[in-house]
Amino acid sequence: MPAEPADPVVRARPFNSLLVLGSIGVALLVAGPWVFDTYLLNILIKAFFFAIAAITVDILWGYTGYLTFGQSAFFGIGAYAAGLVFTHVGFSTFTVLLAVGATVLASAAVAGLVGWLSFYRGASPFFATVISLVLPIVLTQLLLSGGSFTGSSSGLTGYPSFDWSLEAWYWVAGAMLAVAGAIGWVLVRSDAGRVLAAIRDNEVRCTYLGIDTSRVKIALLTAMGVMAGIAGFGYGAFSGVVAPELTGFALGTELIIWVALGGRGTLWGPLAGGVLINVATAYLSSSMPFAWQLILGGAFVVVIVLFPQGLIPLLLKPFGVLQGARRMPQLQERRGSTDGQATDAVAIRLQGVTKHFGSLKVLQGIDFEARPGELVGLIGPNGAGKTTLMRCMSDGAERSGGTVALCGSDIRQLPPEACVRLGLGRKFQNANIFESLTVAECLRIAGTRLERPSLLHQDTVLRLPPYALHVVRATALEGKLASVARDLSHGEQQALELAMVLALEPRVVLLDEPTAGLTKTERTQIGEVLSSLAHRYGLCCLLVEHDLDFVEIVSTRIVVLHQGAIAMQGSFQEVVNSPLVKTIYSGSTHAMKEAA
Repeated sequence: MPAEPADPVVRARPFNSLLVLGSIGVALLVAGPWVFDTYLLNILIKAFFFAIAAITVDILWGYTGYLTFGQSAFFGIGAYAAGLVFTHVGFSTFTVLLAVGATVLASAAVAGLVGWLSFYRGASPFFATVISLVLPIVLTQLLLSGGSFTGSSSGLTGYPSFDWSLEAWYWVAGAMLAVAGAIGWVLVRSDAGRVLAAIRDNEVRCTYLGIDTSRVKIALLTAMGVMAGIAGFGYGAFSGVVAPELTGFALGTELIIWVALGGRGTLWGPLAGGVLINVATAYLSSSMPFAWQLILGGAFVVVIVLFPQGLIPLLLKPFGVLQGARRMPQLQERRGSTDGQATDAVAIRLQGVTKHFGSLKVLQGIDFEARPGELVGLIGPNGAGKTTLMRCMSDGAERSGGTVALCGSDIRQLPPEACVRLGLGRKFQNANIFESLTVAECLRIAGTRLERPSLLHQDTVLRLPPYALHVVRATALEGKLASVARDLSHGEQQALELAMVLALEPRVVLLDEPTAGLTKTERTQIGEVLSSLAHRYGLCCLLVEHDLDFVEIVSTRIVVLHQGAIAMQGSFQEVVNSPLVKTIYSGSTHAMKEAA
């Protein structure tokens, strides 16, 4: 039965609280020039521009998991675009457009280059963070070496700019911050924003769902670089002063501190934190210049240790503003799915596949093929190379030699996301899901390759192929679509991962011990599901499993792997009664079942 919709009262409370707090913010923005003195207005205008940069850091770090020190570089690029153009070309409508264009193009180009260097295949998150740390240092040195053109260490001052009053600048800067916050809010709450959270939670699973995470992160970094650059342009145009410190590592570190103190992954926390900390710094740094930095650093350490979610979430928690609504979408069968496939074609073929680590040979000349409608059990003692073979079939860079063809296409050295596009789906031994997302969000992200997620909203309909729907309904996940994945039982998490794999509409499904840790009832459920995948829907399934009783029930054919080579293949009875297999498993069928 379809689950009941979420309680509308529960969903209305965060919205109403957000509306009230937002109204207060708008009121302060409108009435600010009549409420605040000249000094505070000046500080707030600069703080608004810095807060926009803090929002970009939060989207990259808090929502995507990319810790970056480099957003100060893009902020500085925008500030120097204003300073350089207005100083050397003059101020006019044309030069304003020229400076804005230079900001966008330079920020996008540098961000694209940094993303390409940081997120190439195999790059670690630590390497990407180091690149972001080096960027502001290099850019600062370039500015210091620019002589009179960049102003060197003194920067550029006194250039012409917009002849606006302080009040007008306050409204312009506040409007830019409001727009940046609204853009960020729409993005992180959209289906595309959920993809960013999925990358943060489990990037490996994303790649095995066909998502090119490198391309996503490069595109996001480019967009956030441009946003930070525009904020820097506003700062440079307002202040009339630009200096190398605006591109430096120190500012990049401060942005991270503001985000952490405000509340990483909340958007409004970094926005408020950036503004409040800048105001506090302006008033306190003059009276306690050294002690204030120590206080701020100490507060950062305390918050990270005691309140890792930041201070703003603690203050807003009673209002329920940051809780968000957990939606219960409508399940629907995805159009275009097929209930069966031709059984005369080869779904997967391995020829001479080898894998070695130095002199250690893990796989030796594996020749194997399977067709649609088959459920092949891959068994063997521990250390036989079963999981390694799974990796070689799902990642072109894993094997040392030989060829793997998926649905007639050679995978060559293709990465996992490309193998998924050829028709592969892989379930891991341990439940590989997105723990901070809901069941529905996990399933929706699994369909990203087939349905491009929206940048503006969340779809209210969850479309799945029939076999994925079968898993969801057979395992009672249909009533838990709004539940957070980490709160599910072990068996439910295993079922969720299987449904996510099937949402890809794969033609070849690799299953690595799908019954590990399940109860007898859950194993029976999964067994019925797996049998239907092959026999009813015509998928090709390869099953690595230690429970031979389970293998006997569901498998159409058995392949025995021993010491990195295929020792035998055939029906279950042929395999268990084989003298060779009995020798491998210590001489008897009983020992075979125990050892496996």
